Amino acid sequence: MKIAIAGATGQLGQLVIDALLERGADPAQLVAIGRSAQKLEPLAGKGLQTRVADYNVEASLVTALEGVDKLLLISGSEVGQRAVQHENVITAAQRVNVKLIAYTSIANALTGNMKLAQEHIATEHVLAASGIDYVLLRNGWYTENYTDQLLGYLNSGVILGAAGDGKISAATRADYAEAAAAVLLSESDEAGKIYELGGDKPFTLSQLAGAVGAAAGQDVAYQDMDPQQLVAIYTESGVPEFFADILVDTDLRVREGGLEVSSGDLAKLIGRAPTSLGKAIKDALAR
Repeated sequence: MKIAIAGATGQLGQLVIDALLERGADPAQLVAIGRSAQKLEPLAGKGLQTRVADYNVEASLVTALEGVDKLLLISGSEVGQRAVQHENVITAAQRVNVKLIAYTSIANALTGNMKLAQEHIATEHVLAASGIDYVLLRNGWYTENYTDQLLGYLNSGVILGAAGDGKISAATRADYAEAAAAVLLSESDEAGKIYELGGDKPFTLSQLAGAVGAAAGQDVAYQDMDPQQLVAIYTESGVPEFFADILVDTDLRVREGGLEVSSGDLAKLIGRAPTSLGKAIKDALAR
């Protein structure tokens, strides 16, 4: 059974490969697909097959997917281009008879009303029409979306947002990677399954601020902002306007429960409680 990971050199992809190997996968049966031969070299050193391909170039994807039984399609990072890129991967998979595609979508894709979900929804529709068996890994928010900004939070003493008291079921990238590995190695029929994935203890941004402050031993407060003012702050700090708008829209959807997950699917897949917010913050501060 040959398993390919598309997007293998990214942060999530590398963690998925680690999780697959920890769960006993034969590295010779794993195919790491990425755009950079140089970035693939360390994965070849772990015994994996490596193949260079680009989500924008269907022909390269056809070659990369030859002989693959299961494919993990990790969503691309280029917002605005992802729907076309993902369709290229799915079309290539059709051409070489890939049996199952697992796709990293977004939590509550069809009900959360997030602008950020639009390309994921489009990809889910393409999968449904492809004739290939597929499973949806609807990943919630990454805890790293916050812990990567700890220095800024601590320097300013403030977390800015427009999420009100909306709750976020975030989990670490490593937890989502472990869930993906569990699905890829599952001996049961995963076709048609939809996993809504997220941490089991949702938190508000006020609670995030409290947890950051407690871990660092200083005061950190959450400041709820006018949405347009927050867009302006993001753009003034160098965030492209279209992406600033998406970030603020996500906060507004959080107010409505768009990133709250109550399925328990993540804990079931990884066989333990997801990493807590407090531990994730302490781990990040220790690095």
